[in-house]
Amino acid sequence: MSSDLIIVYHRQPYEEVEENGRTVLRENKSPNGIVPTLKSFFGGVQHGAWIAWKLADDPENPDFEPRIEINDAYGQYSVSRLPLSAEQVREYYHVTSKEAFWPILHNFKERYNYDPVDWPNFQAVNRRFAEAAAEEAAPGALVWVHDYNLWLVPGYLRELRPDVRIAFFHHTPFPSVDMFNVLPWRKEIMASLLACDDVGFHVPRYAANFVSVARSLFDVEVTERERVPDKWISEGTALTERIMPTEVSFENQRVSVSVTPVGVDTDFIDQRARSDEAQAQAARLRADLGDTRLILSVGRTDYTKGGLEQLSCFERILENNPELRGKIRLMHVSVSAASGMTAYENVQSDIEQTAGRINGRFGTLDWQPVALISRAIPFADLVAYYQVADVAWITPLADGMNLVCKEFVASRIDGDGALVLSEFAGAAVELGDAIVANPFSNKSMDRAILSALDMPAEERRRRMASLRKAVLENDVRQWTPGTLSLDPGWTVAAE
Repeated sequence: MSSDLIIVYHRQPYEEVEENGRTVLRENKSPNGIVPTLKSFFGGVQHGAWIAWKLADDPENPDFEPRIEINDAYGQYSVSRLPLSAEQVREYYHVTSKEAFWPILHNFKERYNYDPVDWPNFQAVNRRFAEAAAEEAAPGALVWVHDYNLWLVPGYLRELRPDVRIAFFHHTPFPSVDMFNVLPWRKEIMASLLACDDVGFHVPRYAANFVSVARSLFDVEVTERERVPDKWISEGTALTERIMPTEVSFENQRVSVSVTPVGVDTDFIDQRARSDEAQAQAARLRADLGDTRLILSVGRTDYTKGGLEQLSCFERILENNPELRGKIRLMHVSVSAASGMTAYENVQSDIEQTAGRINGRFGTLDWQPVALISRAIPFADLVAYYQVADVAWITPLADGMNLVCKEFVASRIDGDGALVLSEFAGAAVELGDAIVANPFSNKSMDRAILSALDMPAEERRRRMASLRKAVLENDVRQWTPGTLSLDPGWTVAAE
């Protein structure tokens, strides 16, 4: 059965677990991950399809069905599972995507390494995704491709199926032209993206950077611009833009450039936060904390997330403000991002050593300043921690959006709590009433945490009311495939 909507994403839309010797498919645990968000769009079409990869010992003869049908709460859809060998996955994802693309996207040129990249393998994997999408798509279907590890899919797909509509969404930052053009495959990547009908980003800065890169490589004309809405202008933050390109022309084809910041499932979080279970758990946590104030940091173990910078800041705070010793605690959740990658393993080791040093320097029999957690916390428990935290500390060095800060705000049904947010997170553009910090500046980080701890209750509540308004008005249900409709009757207007 052909599909009206095809979502192309590297991960499968469920978790596979072994039960009694057989594989069982389970819903993803977090309600705000990209997977459940994307699956929600299947409810708007008669039949949808999802394209992902699945590890196979022998890709030519996989020991699983390459295509299965799913009928769940999100609708009826098929899942095409592309069998890839462990070596193909390593080259495609861990090497090319994580060692070459990821550092450039996040402006860490010093970590960039393209010597081990097997570019033909990356091309081949992307072509297989495109072929699977072409096979699934009904005439005029919408194919929605997600993220940088599938950069080449639109170009291949346009060759195979010129009739389909192609949307692409970047979940990461998109860097400036000087940074992006470090990539030796820049023209092939950008030509593929310009084969889309719509290319989407979280914030105007990333859209502007994309257009600058395109114009540096090809004869691309900006045909439409708009003033950035006031709600996305946050004075004093690094990512603020005032004018954004919304359409470009390339080889007689118009390409829409859209800005659609992704939100969280505010209804789900609100229901969870108001549940008797969550309220009881929060009460227990408050009792355990006593008079100690809780600073909460949640993120992945990744050099872009600023975990080491946070711990160094916390150490300075305790060193320079002895009156706070025994009065504050940092709960630092740092979950492994990708197994088997030396860069992330080194970051985790450094985080553990720094946390241990802080506890060794300042800890007492009755008080441990840092509680380091390196495992994923169930979302139901995380909501309770959000509710009791005096300060949420979210200061990545670079981040496409960051949903943790939005989860924190949505959880604060009491209207209290302070949010310290990096000005280099995409969410800072929307959340102007957070306490904005520059994680590259020791003074800025120290000042932000001390301000959050010292802030009068009236100001905290005023800021939180504004933050909640922004998060609730732009929840996950407002997110769309850019300017493209799910209606198959939509057509691209050519010049």
